[in-house]
Amino acid sequence: MADKKLNPTLKTVTDYAVLFSMAVLMALNYQIFILHNAFAPSGINGLATMIQYLFNFSVGYFSLIMNIPLAIFCWLFVNKQFAVRTMLFTVVFSVALLILQTRVDLSRFIYHTDDGRSTLLAPVVSGTINGFIYGMTIRHGASTGGTDFVGEFVHKKHPSYSMTHVVFAVNVVIASLSYFVYGYNIEPVALCIIYSLLTTLVSDRCVHSGKQAWKVEMITAHPEEVTQAVIHDLHHSTTIIQVEGGYSHQGKTMLICVINKHQISRMEEILSQFPDTFACVSMVSETVGNFRKVKRQ
Repeated sequence: MADKKLNPTLKTVTDYAVLFSMAVLMALNYQIFILHNAFAPSGINGLATMIQYLFNFSVGYFSLIMNIPLAIFCWLFVNKQFAVRTMLFTVVFSVALLILQTRVDLSRFIYHTDDGRSTLLAPVVSGTINGFIYGMTIRHGASTGGTDFVGEFVHKKHPSYSMTHVVFAVNVVIASLSYFVYGYNIEPVALCIIYSLLTTLVSDRCVHSGKQAWKVEMITAHPEEVTQAVIHDLHHSTTIIQVEGGYSHQGKTMLICVINKHQISRMEEILSQFPDTFACVSMVSETVGNFRKVKRQ
């Protein structure tokens, strides 16, 4: 019983440790690649970046001012755990950014584009890093705050609406505003779009990494032999279903198996041993539960 109580506690500690480290990494990313260059990232922090550019009001303070009421609203009306974890992330991010701006000298590491360096590199690197951060926060039950609070509320009230659509709409507004903020220049708009695109692509990859798999549906006259080969070689099992052929109306056996992506070539080798076996393979976007290997007594 003690082990069962320890595992959820350990997972919670791990989740909060990851959120803390991701928040600090995001603060570093903003200080080194974003705040000293003429473009705005996506979301609420994009608006905060433009305000800092115009009025020298720190993103750290603005993030706290915006996210605290949003977190309270989310805690009351959406999801308490999501609100608490996301608020922890935003507080750590804001405090870490304020410390980096006032207490730590990172001048030798900061990437400036006003000295002739590539304007494209800053949004590419920062978008990639923030995509990784966003994906990791999602995997640990939180987000980076801002528009995600609003998106979660809209999605709860109207499940047919995607949170992605809400975030996308805000990003369109941020990109449009950056045209006026950064000297009526179209380049910051393009850089904001590039940043947002990379953030989305990388975060999706992080969220679904390790969860994608192949589903193999097999019609075979050798269900036991194929199943034993799958168990022995791939450490997965099969689901056996009795079916009927639509043309011959003869009884058939269908096997369904979900395997890891890298195992597809080995599955083809197994099926090649049974020439009268027909198989259909499709991609599974996500697996829930433990399908990695068969428990052996």
